[in-house]
Amino acid sequence: MSEQTTQTAPVAKKPTTVNVGIRRVKMTVTKVDPWSALKLSFLLSVALGIMIVVAATVLWLVLDSMHVWSQVTDLIVTLGEPRLIELAQYMQFGRFIPFAVVVAVIEIVLFTALGAVMALIYNLVASLVGGVTLTVSDE
Repeated sequence: MSEQTTQTAPVAKKPTTVNVGIRRVKMTVTKVDPWSALKLSFLLSVALGIMIVVAATVLWLVLDSMHVWSQVTDLIVTLGEPRLIELAQYMQFGRFIPFAVVVAVIEIVLFTALGAVMALIYNLVASLVGGVTLTVSDE
């Protein structure tokens, strides 16, 4: 007797979709890694420092195009006060922008340190009260 083997192609099943709705999960943030907070606060503060320098440059250029600096300088020269004349020298572009860069560097250092300190403070407070509870939903 000869054996006949019949092979049928596998039938693809249609995926069944089950509508289970929106899943919600409650999570509690009990610890923030200080190193991650330090890196994140550094990058954000660098971005903010760049914005400070760009904003100071744009502000100076806009005020210069409106001839504000020349009018202020004329007023100070008319008054003739030596201290005001020294102050007018700081309104020049060559002194105004380096001042903005110094402010940006100080901001970067302070905000970076503040980010790490805030992570440590959060960890201390979270150990006392349990942290922040978040509800995460899957839509």
